[in-house]
Amino acid sequence: MELQAFRKKIEKKLERDGWTIRYDHKESTLRVEDPSINKGATLALKPLLAKWERKEYDSVEEVIRHIQKGLESMKLELKLTGNEKAIYPVIRAASFPTESGGKHLIWDEHTAETRIYYAVDLGESYSLIDETLVKESSYTKQELKEMALFNVRSLNQPLKSDTVAGNTFYFLQSKDGYVASRILDQTLIEKMEQQANGELAVSIPHQDALIFADIQNDTGYDVLGQMALQFFGAGRIPVTALPFSVNNGELEPIFILAQKKPKG
Repeated sequence: MELQAFRKKIEKKLERDGWTIRYDHKESTLRVEDPSINKGATLALKPLLAKWERKEYDSVEEVIRHIQKGLESMKLELKLTGNEKAIYPVIRAASFPTESGGKHLIWDEHTAETRIYYAVDLGESYSLIDETLVKESSYTKQELKEMALFNVRSLNQPLKSDTVAGNTFYFLQSKDGYVASRILDQTLIEKMEQQANGELAVSIPHQDALIFADIQNDTGYDVLGQMALQFFGAGRIPVTALPFSVNNGELEPIFILAQKKPKG
């Protein structure tokens, strides 16, 4: 299907009274906004079209439903006080905007490729936390961040493993929207480092994906790189296609450490 025909199909699905939809030809994105609250969401069409062409229709509908639920939830009166257990960190690409609707979002540096933002969980969606929300609460930014990290450590860690060419890959499988966020759980990182027989690497290609790799040979890096790229292109909210090496809990881009790969 041609991109423009696909665009019209998606626009029709997103039509709502009072909502505005703008198309960015250069970026091939749709910006859906609710002018009554001056908030909205941006949808990248090319990755969505790729899903459609692979006949992943349920995945396309899930993305559209997420946009709809997200905009609807933005109309709710949001407060931090009383929602302490629903505050979580979320991982985003380093290029992700630091403002939304003219308000400054709360965020921290993570790696050269990623940033940490903070959100209030709303059930089927969540809302990113801005400075205004913090000022209206009884908490400081530091207290907010500590709450978020505490809450992400309380999430379960369902891992499924697979072995390819002597390398073991672990996939964290959860549908709570905070899969990538678990990279901030230092106890999980320490556990994975302790059980690794070779070098531990990790990939956070999109919001709902976290891949650990116990690398035993050069092929392991190649496989992880291919996985990261494939997951990155398929994700609803892409983060980075660049895998990282884990060393004492610290993340370093794989390409920087490529010359240190173990001999297989």
